[in-house]
Order: sequence, then structure tokens, then C-alpha cells
Amino acid sequence: MTGKHSTLANASAEQMADQNQKAELFRALHIPGKPVVLFNIWDAGSAKAVGAAGAKALATGSWSVANANGFADGERIPLVLAIDNLRRIVGATELPVTIDLESGYGDASDAVGETVVLAIDAGAVGCNLEDSFPVDGKLRTTADQADRIRRVRQMADAANIRFFINARTDIFFQGPSEQHDDAMVVEAIERARAYAEAGADGLFAPGLADIALIARLAKDSPLPLNIMVGDKTPSMRTLAEYGVARVSHGPRPYLLAMKALEEAARAAV
Repeated sequence: MTGKHSTLANASAEQMADQNQKAELFRALHIPGKPVVLFNIWDAGSAKAVGAAGAKALATGSWSVANANGFADGERIPLVLAIDNLRRIVGATELPVTIDLESGYGDASDAVGETVVLAIDAGAVGCNLEDSFPVDGKLRTTADQADRIRRVRQMADAANIRFFINARTDIFFQGPSEQHDDAMVVEAIERARAYAEAGADGLFAPGLADIALIARLAKDSPLPLNIMVGDKTPSMRTLAEYGVARVSHGPRPYLLAMKALEEAARAAV
């Protein structure tokens, strides 16, 4: 723990001020009805490309980062490699950068807190933190996840940065979209309230695509809602109309880029 904390102490006052300014800018982008769009990246090159397109902030996607480095998703890419990749991304852009930390690379709250210290030291202004186990996708208890979020909040506050904790709930990954219902939304709202009390700043509900359920979750969640684009996701205009504050693209940009690369290579050989 001491070694990880000492790295933060080595950051210059100017660097910390710049990171804090970016953190505040990123936080301010989360406006229900005017969602910030995050076209997820995976390395410094994709960060530059998306930044050049006019993005207001950048977000890594764990699936894309893992696959780009030869690993499967689910915390199989070593944390040291994920953090080194983050550091290179931050160094390649002036935009705020948030990192997908999956489930935080640890079950215990202290381990997750230490992971976030590494991300902050590498320049991140926020993170995604899942409430499921990476090994099988089963949900953690609400209390367990709230404890983990609380520790992350404490560690971020100790680093003097307004770090944005995007609390991801995997409730809607427990079954196909056709099975999503009001009861699942009620559970998501209950988790959102507990996560907000623990110090979370946003609620991420990937897998949810039914606009009526999205609208209810956006309305009753105490945290700004993040929806991930999928094949059945409503249009951006519709998501905005019903109060979504953040829209992520997950692995789709990486898959799109790899498909274009494969087709270009096929045409060349």
C-alpha cells in the first residue's frame, strides 16, 4: 500500500491541478437529457483518433483493451499492463480519460481501493466498477459492492481528486433483454441508492435496451444514468429525451476498426 501511495506524492502540483480540472470537466458533462457520448478506445492511437473527431472525453473499454493485447475480457489482462496502457493514453491526449476497471481487480474493498490509486496515479479522472464477479458474472451483494465503492471514494478523496465512480450494475446481464422487467429496474434503483450513499457518481446499466425501463431507471435513480449502445438500443435522441446522461459504445468501436482492417487486408492480398 505504501508504495502505491508514494507514487501519488511524486506527482507535481501542476499535474494534480490539471488532473483535477479535467475531473471537474468530466463530471460536468453528465447532464440528464444531454448525454455525453463516449466512443470507447483501447490504446493511444485510438485515443488520438477519437479525440480528433471532437470527443469531449475518452473512456477505455475493458473488452477492447484486453483483446487488443491478446487477452480475453474478465480481468485476464494483467493490471500492470492495463495501467501502463492507461498512462500512455493519458499522455497522448488533453482530454479527460476514464478507465474501465472491470470489478476492480480484487474482491476485498482495500484491494479495489489500491487499484484505483494506480489509475489515479496514471492520470485517470474516473472509472467503471462492476458489481459482478469476473469469473462467472454473478452479482455481488449490494452491501458488498457498496463497501467496495466506499473504499474507492475514500482513496480518491485522500488523493484530493474529484474522481468519478461510475457504478456499473450487471443486473441486466443476468438474462436476455426479453426477460428484463420492472422488478429488475426496482433492484437496480435500490442498488443505485446504496451506491450513491457509498460515494458513487454515476450508474451504468449495460444490457438494458427497453426504453420504458430506461426511462423509469433514469427518473428514479439518484445517479446520472449511463446506457451502453447495443443492437437494440434506442436512438441517441430517444435516450436523451428520457433522461440518459451518458452513452457508451463498449467494444463496438474496436470491432468496427478490426473489421475495417480485415477487409482492407483481404483486398490487398
